[in-house]
Amino acid sequence: MPSTRQKWTANSMIAGAGGGLAASIATCPLDVVKTKLQAQRTTLGQADYLGISATFRNIIQHDGLRGLYRGLGPTILGYLPTWAIYFAVYDGIKTRFGEMPLGIDTPAVVAKSSSSERLYPAPSAKGYQPIVREHPWSLHILSAMVAGATSTICTNPLWVIKTRFMTQSRDETRYRHTLDAAITIYRSEGIRAFYRGLVPSLLGIAHVAVQFPLYEKLKIIAQRHSHDRPVPAHTILFCSAVAKMTASVATYPHEVVRTRLQTQRRLLLPSGAPRKRSGIIRTTRKIIHFEGWRGLYKGLSVNLIRTVPNSAVTMLTYELLMRQLAARRR
Repeated sequence: MPSTRQKWTANSMIAGAGGGLAASIATCPLDVVKTKLQAQRTTLGQADYLGISATFRNIIQHDGLRGLYRGLGPTILGYLPTWAIYFAVYDGIKTRFGEMPLGIDTPAVVAKSSSSERLYPAPSAKGYQPIVREHPWSLHILSAMVAGATSTICTNPLWVIKTRFMTQSRDETRYRHTLDAAITIYRSEGIRAFYRGLVPSLLGIAHVAVQFPLYEKLKIIAQRHSHDRPVPAHTILFCSAVAKMTASVATYPHEVVRTRLQTQRRLLLPSGAPRKRSGIIRTTRKIIHFEGWRGLYKGLSVNLIRTVPNSAVTMLTYELLMRQLAARRR
């Protein structure tokens, strides 16, 4: 029979995938607008927009409502494994050090898990307890960073395809579907194109290192005032929104740099041919030189409008699914 830890991991993957699916469908239009704003001046035929409302009008005028859901396929394909992998790793590390998975906060479920099911690492020879037991926030940061790195490396090719879909101009030959985009990118730019922007994405691990520990802390505070009842849905939404907004503002520039790198098209060249260099530092300098420091925060407002409800929907769906899955185990 599968162990308790394996059951929690399976539940985390299912709930994470469900949260990612719900969030990707609900916030895709805002994701399209945000990505177009981030990619201005780098995409072929991409004109500068006046702002969020002008971008919406431009998309609807030329592409109709379907334009607001352009890239939904690779977005769903990206969010499903991203959140499934993320929550599985995040909860896996937490349970390894004796904490319950995220989303398991009801007293009945916690009581159900006996002390024999909790696995604590042994103390050191001198009798010191592991730092993650004395300081839970350190465990949350470790879990968030490892989970973020794992999910980012595994799913980066899907996000490159999604970004290309959303930033294509009307003057280009458009991809017919996700597989066509993958084949076209591979044939014209090689396998390396699918990992373009990976380094700034990994730097963005700082985002989840802020978001999830802050979310856990806010939820612990809320649990103290819930009078031994599950944290209500509106409180989960509030905690998630505050945590996501704080993390987004603190780490946003890496998203702009990542989008610029992902939208660059560097065709395969004959061996020995000179290559145009472009990396994180060079791209960042170009943004600052031509657009000023504000260029690193282009699309921030629409990003907050998109990511805050996206995170709220993801976390709420995840928590509710985890409660339902945990209740079935009793």
